[in-house]
Amino acid sequence: MAEYVVYYRVSTERQGRSGLGLEAQRAMVEQFLQPADNVIAEFTEIQSGKRDDRAELWNAINLVKKTRSKLLIPKLDRFSRKVSFISGIIDQGIELTVCEHPNVSTFFLHLLACFAEEERRQISERTRAALRAAKKRGTVLGRNAQALAAQRRLEKRDFFETIRPEFEQAVAEAGSFSGVARLLNERRVTTYKGGRWHPQTVKNYAVFTDGKKLGIP
Repeated sequence: MAEYVVYYRVSTERQGRSGLGLEAQRAMVEQFLQPADNVIAEFTEIQSGKRDDRAELWNAINLVKKTRSKLLIPKLDRFSRKVSFISGIIDQGIELTVCEHPNVSTFFLHLLACFAEEERRQISERTRAALRAAKKRGTVLGRNAQALAAQRRLEKRDFFETIRPEFEQAVAEAGSFSGVARLLNERRVTTYKGGRWHPQTVKNYAVFTDGKKLGIP
């Protein structure tokens, strides 16, 4: 018999409402659990995997420490997309169990995280290279590219909703684009791509405030 604290994560509020992704994660957990296993608690997060300051994740981790149970996640990328973060949690003595890799040791979890991060980097780089080559040839990007751009904008807007409170609080306190950028960086709020904020970045994200005046000159 094993005792688990289960952690689920979806990236957007829309996914959380629709069950998209979450239902599949629950199915993986149900298939993994044995009759004698005990689930102490379940935590569900609606947050970008690029952020480390996820309240529900840390609630789950603290409960694991308190009960000396195991942290059960459906897939490794639902936990984090950063090798350094995964390694840091494991180094704290947290026993991490992944449904899709039930018999994998801690050592191989590190390796899997490294492979996944490198694969994402390579895919991103190949995509950028292909677009640069197409642009150099004078290729006019068609409907697929336009659809992709529209999808990216929707994803970026969904991400903005996860940081809207911090964003608007920084706006209320700062009064300038540079000031907002400084506050968000100090508070470790990252952009959609996980990067740092700059005045122009703040201005770009301001379009998602639904016409709300920011009071910034």
